[in-house]
Amino acid sequence: MASEKILDSKKATVAEISDKLKDSESVILFRYTKSTVGDMQGLRKELKKVDSEVKVYKNTLVKRALDDMNIDLDSYLEGQNAIVFGKELLEPIKIVSKFAKDHDNVEILTGVIDGKAATLETINDYASIPSREGLLTMFAGGLIEHVKNLSIALNLYAEKLGEESK
Repeated sequence: MASEKILDSKKATVAEISDKLKDSESVILFRYTKSTVGDMQGLRKELKKVDSEVKVYKNTLVKRALDDMNIDLDSYLEGQNAIVFGKELLEPIKIVSKFAKDHDNVEILTGVIDGKAATLETINDYASIPSREGLLTMFAGGLIEHVKNLSIALNLYAEKLGEESK
C-alpha cells in the first residue's frame, strides 16, 4: 500500500491541476512524442510571453482533477501528454497550433475552453481567428473605407454645385 507521504503528494498535485484548470481560460492537451528538450523549451518560452505555461503530469492525476470538474477527457489520457494552461483565451491556442504545425511529432488532442471540453475543430477555429492587432487593423480599414466613400460623394456633390452655379 502506498505510504501517507506519497498519497499526500498525489493529492497536492491533483489540487494543483484543479486550480490551474479553474484559473485558465484555455487549456490544451497535446501529445509530444519524440519532441526534443529544445523544442519544448522553445514552446515554454513562447507561452511565457502570454502568461501561459506547459506542464507534464501523470495521466491518472489529470484524470482525477478533470473528474472533480465533471470534464470527461478520459479517451485522450494515454501516452505522453502535456497540458498548456493559458490565462488568455486565444494566444496560447495560436502558439500551440503553430508549434504543432511546425513539429510533425506534436499532435493537439483536445482542450478545455471556459471550463468546458472543446473538440479539435473548436481549437482549430479559435487558432484561425486573427490576433487583436489584426482585428483592429481590419476594423480601422473598414472605417477608412466609409470615410473615403463619403469624401468622394462630397467631392462629386461640390463639383455638381460648382457646375450649376456657372
